[in-house]
Amino acid sequence: MFDDVKKQSEALALELIEAAKLKKGDIVVIGCSSSEIVGEKIGKGSSLEAAKAVFEGVYPVFKPRGIFLAAQCCEHLNRCIITEREVAEKKGLEIVNVVPKPKAGGSFATTAYENFDFPVALEHIKADAGIDIGDTLIGMHLKDVAVPLRLSVKEVGKAHVAAARTRAKFIGGERAHYDEAMM
Repeated sequence: MFDDVKKQSEALALELIEAAKLKKGDIVVIGCSSSEIVGEKIGKGSSLEAAKAVFEGVYPVFKPRGIFLAAQCCEHLNRCIITEREVAEKKGLEIVNVVPKPKAGGSFATTAYENFDFPVALEHIKADAGIDIGDTLIGMHLKDVAVPLRLSVKEVGKAHVAAARTRAKFIGGERAHYDEAMM
């Protein structure tokens, strides 16, 4: 099962990069319920193996392209974010002190924390795109205008998948014109 989860996650990451037109320096937030992946109710069947399979699918796709991964923790840590220190420094974001664990932060955030070069926790981030595996509600960590993406991968394991990209806000009235490349 976990080989399939890894392959599905890799396919999601590759498709997201293309659909969201991600580039070096962009941030992707991933919320991941390992419980949902293995067919349990969110928060009730945490699986480090499932989380590791997702991480091993997405991280090697994003890292060499210079796309930053932001792992959303579970509600027990107020859905804070685990990412690389470089993200916090480049974006001027305040670091908070917490270390996720499978039952307090979630298995995916724990896996990210254990595998990042210099992991830090943040209360808030404004990501350029996101993947929600298992209905974890990542919207609070996306830039203001999120656009749903219909990707070909609909499930990872037994968990429902949703994805989004963001775009710049439109401002102006009926005479305004917009840059098509930013839509």
